[in-house]
Amino acid sequence: MVRVALIGTGSIAVQNHIPGIRLHPQGQVVALCDPDPRALAAASATVGVDRTYADYASLLRQDDVDAVVIATPNHVHKPIAEAAIAAGKHVLCEKPLGLDHAETESMRLAAERARVVHMTAFTYRFIPAIRWMKALIAEGAIGTPYHVRIQRLQDWGDRALGWRQHKALCGSGELGDMLAHRIDYAHFLLGPIARLVAQTRQVLPERRTPDGHVDASDVDDWVAVIGEMAAGATAVFESTKMATGRGSGAESIDAVEINGSDATLVYTLEHPHALSIGRPGGTHLDSVPVPASFLRIPASPRDPQAHDPRQGFRYDQGVEFVEAIAAGRSASPDFADGSRAQAVMDAILRSAEQRQWIDIPAWT
Repeated sequence: MVRVALIGTGSIAVQNHIPGIRLHPQGQVVALCDPDPRALAAASATVGVDRTYADYASLLRQDDVDAVVIATPNHVHKPIAEAAIAAGKHVLCEKPLGLDHAETESMRLAAERARVVHMTAFTYRFIPAIRWMKALIAEGAIGTPYHVRIQRLQDWGDRALGWRQHKALCGSGELGDMLAHRIDYAHFLLGPIARLVAQTRQVLPERRTPDGHVDASDVDDWVAVIGEMAAGATAVFESTKMATGRGSGAESIDAVEINGSDATLVYTLEHPHALSIGRPGGTHLDSVPVPASFLRIPASPRDPQAHDPRQGFRYDQGVEFVEAIAAGRSASPDFADGSRAQAVMDAILRSAEQRQWIDIPAWT
């Protein structure tokens, strides 16, 4: 068995990570850790794990914990991950991996030197349509890629975001929360982003909790990027929490369009088991079902029809983590992928501040 502990017991841990780990025949959730006693008690009752810790250092001393999932506020990803690595634990860490590229490189190097399995929680790589899109591009089905455009448009209004609205705890707002995923799957689909120019905007200086309390916010609510991929395609990204009337969940706009010389491919989260495909000279796109072989990763026993397709793919991330540990191989996406995305995020913030194009160092 691969014995996994969760550090951070919020909704992402309970709804995504724990079901995914348990889906693998060798995955076992053995402990939960959170400094918030109410969150810890609620998660323990929900998922049926009685062994709990308030302090991650105590948890990491346990010999019967093989691996940890870190689902905490971003500012403690690095100290927790590096402590876990030093204790010989395999690590799956939520995105963004750190607060800046220096942090993520430190985490990457520590994990690689310790030869533990390391993984960044870029969940959207596991979407069936994204995985098929990757294969179609790789086999040349779209010809020469010309453009990629990515949108994540939500309406959060003035709803409070908790620690995600405080820069000291999260590093950035919409950029780290939503656009980080899109940067990673742009890399996944088309390779490195070479240079970019960006703008961010903080729309709301305050956000409101359900009980009416007003809390200050100091992070971006909107971010837009124009970029160039190293392979030559152009890239346009936009992500916001202020798209009035667009909703805030799976029903809101979450789309990728890639135009190539021989075809256009379009993915939307609303239909993760299909791609819309256009051909030269056409006037509309045809919806084409994702082949069965792409509906789940090879190691996953998941029935793609058993869950809401907008949710089920998220469990394959936990399966990949456990499978990599059990098989003695590296996981994907790993800390290198998390660090590459962070380098782009740092460049976006510099570009927005300096109002100029920024070159991004080539991958090594």
